Amino acid sequence: MAALVHPKPSIHPISHYNSSRRTSHQSDRDDSQAWLERNRSNASGRYTMNTTKRRHSGIGSEPGINPRDEKYGHFSAKCTIHVTEYSSEHVSLSTLDNAEFVEWMKLPREKPQDERPSLEKDGKRTLRWINIGGISWDVLSALALRYDLHSLALEDILHEQGHNQSKADYYRQHLFLRVLCHSLPTEGDRNSGPDTKSEYPGEYPGFPDEPPRTDAEKMAGFIKEEAESKLKHRRFSALSGFRLAARQRQILQIAALTKGDRVVVKHEPMFIFLLREGTVISIHPKPNLEFTEPVTERMHQYDSVLRTSEDPAILVEGLLDLIVDRILEVMDEYQDKIHQLEHDILMKPGMSTVRSLHILSGDLIMHKRTLEPIKSMLYGLRRYDQDRCAAMGFGNDVPSNRKQVETDRHGSDAGLGVGVGAGWHKQHQEGYMSYKSKIYLADVYDHMDFVLTSLDMFSGISENLINYAFNMASYEMNQVMRRLTLATIIFLPLTLLTGYFGMNFTAMWSIQNNTDVFFWIIALPVMGVIMPLFLYSDIKSLFHYMHKVMAARRAVLAEERAARHPW
Repeated sequence: MAALVHPKPSIHPISHYNSSRRTSHQSDRDDSQAWLERNRSNASGRYTMNTTKRRHSGIGSEPGINPRDEKYGHFSAKCTIHVTEYSSEHVSLSTLDNAEFVEWMKLPREKPQDERPSLEKDGKRTLRWINIGGISWDVLSALALRYDLHSLALEDILHEQGHNQSKADYYRQHLFLRVLCHSLPTEGDRNSGPDTKSEYPGEYPGFPDEPPRTDAEKMAGFIKEEAESKLKHRRFSALSGFRLAARQRQILQIAALTKGDRVVVKHEPMFIFLLREGTVISIHPKPNLEFTEPVTERMHQYDSVLRTSEDPAILVEGLLDLIVDRILEVMDEYQDKIHQLEHDILMKPGMSTVRSLHILSGDLIMHKRTLEPIKSMLYGLRRYDQDRCAAMGFGNDVPSNRKQVETDRHGSDAGLGVGVGAGWHKQHQEGYMSYKSKIYLADVYDHMDFVLTSLDMFSGISENLINYAFNMASYEMNQVMRRLTLATIIFLPLTLLTGYFGMNFTAMWSIQNNTDVFFWIIALPVMGVIMPLFLYSDIKSLFHYMHKVMAARRAVLAEERAARHPW
């Protein structure tokens, strides 16, 4: 078990630096110039570094974000950064804050190869995982300049936090994944209250370290954020997650109306970079890194696949597997909720239970819309990773595939046949995901397929329960009307005769010359004729039912006699 290392700001054991002749300022300037050359538009002509005109940031502006642009400084947060270097032999974890991480990113490097994972004396690879909690512009800009992160990926991180579309983008220097994570909230998340930037009312907790706020404080903060967003020209406010005050007020109202009827689910995006040189970068919008603690614990197990494989793609697969496992926990919670509602419906259907089922059914539809892109992304990583990298003109230089390619080449030289060892080293078209990671991704894909089929099942059960509740209400109403109709049929002759004999005529032979017996002499025959006439179908059904009961009983008795007397 490796010890956790907490370096001082001036000394970082997480990286091996060589002495450089360039100053830090020169290194940053070269990084900025290189980034501009790689990310400028082909149709934009020459880029002028000394222009004084502020770049347009509204609708129709140029896509992508320049990491040197200072206008995004309002994205500021206290980040929690864990940098892990690991191999099959050792693992070291360093915790940095914003200032320490930025200083580390600014340290000069002499050759591009210095950024590649180092090799130990015994030939073991040392891989690096940078896990960042919180979104802050100083950290992102330093990270983008150091590792050449694409401008469109930075735009997805800063402007697309409200989107629920999980996707995988392929760039020349790295693979970029954006995944919407679903998980059950912790106790701290429940106390923090809803975040109206989420599409799901009451399901996107705020920062765990923030104290609970009243509704008035929340609305005041929302109106202030809206005013600041207009001043800072945030583009596509409705699409980027920064919603208008009216939308935020509506989300709060829905959250209050549906409180206690839905399964509370926390939705947070996770951004993952897999660099060609092997470094893995994961970014969370909140400074709390509890979500990835299981992967960190696995990292400290010497016999785990993360350590023994020495494959950065396995780490990416592990993060995706963790995300899907959290979704499975959410599905278990929905299953318990539906079982409870089913019990309530079968015991005594009520509109409160139907209301809960209606809310639950709506949430399931929204979850399906957010979870299906994850399945498509996993399928694309397994099926089209090689093709997409081949279209970009690289493949086997990705660290995930170097070890496999060398093994295949040695296997071919040893005369192992014409299979993988004989042919694959000639096809320089492998992608970011290694062969081994794709095998494990198949298991993640199966789990995601199980999640979606479970969603369909839960949605079908909810609809069936709602239909059952309304059918039972209709059946009970029909039974009530049936009883009223039966009572009306029984008392119809009596009512008719009562009205006849109750007429106030002076000379009335049927009353003056007879007793009440005469009334029943007339009423009983009339009832005997009217009741069978109106209840004929019911009487026929009763005789048919009794006939089937007697036939079944005779069949049972015959079987018993045959069993007692087999001869």
